[in-house]
Amino acid sequence: MARIRELTAQGKVRFTMKALRELAGLGMGLDEEDACDVVASLIASEFDERLRAAKTGEWMYVFKPEVGGVLVYVTVILRANCIVISFHEEEDHRHEDT
Repeated sequence: MARIRELTAQGKVRFTMKALRELAGLGMGLDEEDACDVVASLIASEFDERLRAAKTGEWMYVFKPEVGGVLVYVTVILRANCIVISFHEEEDHRHEDT
């Protein structure tokens, strides 16, 4: 959690094109800054599971915070110098790569 907050505060957050489409697809009017605010505010009780990305083998940390009254599925991949995040509305996305 500390590393996620640190990298987010430093602006070292990357979004894949898929992640940006998913963020827009939520229909909540969230932009990248809003998404970073959500990630910076994640708490341990919102952690759901840790999965390995099938394509890269990287660990994906899955959180399920409530945003604007909607439960969202947030995936965070920690890299050496940044984090990569993805947002989905809470559904069964357990085996999708970010």
